[in-house]
Amino acid sequence: MTDDKNKYILSINGMSKSFGRNKVLKHISMNVKPGTIMGLMGENGAGKSTFIKVITGVHKAEEGEMYLFGEKVDFKGPKDAQEAGIAAVYQHPTSYPHLTVAENIFMGHEKKKGFFLDDKAHSEGAKKILQRLEHEIPPETMVGDLRVGQQQMVEIARNLNQDDLRVLIMDEPTSSLSAAEVKVLFKIMRELLEAGISIVYISHRLEEIME
Repeated sequence: MTDDKNKYILSINGMSKSFGRNKVLKHISMNVKPGTIMGLMGENGAGKSTFIKVITGVHKAEEGEMYLFGEKVDFKGPKDAQEAGIAAVYQHPTSYPHLTVAENIFMGHEKKKGFFLDDKAHSEGAKKILQRLEHEIPPETMVGDLRVGQQQMVEIARNLNQDDLRVLIMDEPTSSLSAAEVKVLFKIMRELLEAGISIVYISHRLEEIME
């Protein structure tokens, strides 16, 4: 650990990842300061999605080190990353279609009332977050019944529901959103930055990166 690493909320040094003989990531380094947004661009197949999946513990890198606030971390899976305050919205929704909107939003950090899940708290909490996203979807709706853009907004809501969120990684988050939904998303991103949360925004659309 060095003083230089302490300046960054997230620091990655020399990360490499291969699938068989295909080396997807070659000694990638990145530093993200607290409360800032970093745009990450690249054409399809460049390794952007693999990069964030290594950061969040979905894949294991063969080389490289990762630091969070100057402390070296080694996530064994997405749950470790979430507990450390790193959340990711992937390009393709990873919601659970057979569960309700509220159940998806509180997946992994459920509220309990005694020994039982507090469904009322889940419903009220889901309504509050969805209102913030200007998507007042009934919390009891099955996610599988929603259109793809709505499913993506539910996934964004699930990540915003993380109390200790420090870094939000977004992989092509607008690919299935309407123009109105994109506008709301950018507004939320600005609010997150004002709250000191860092964002890594991945896209192949230059106009979005610039905005």
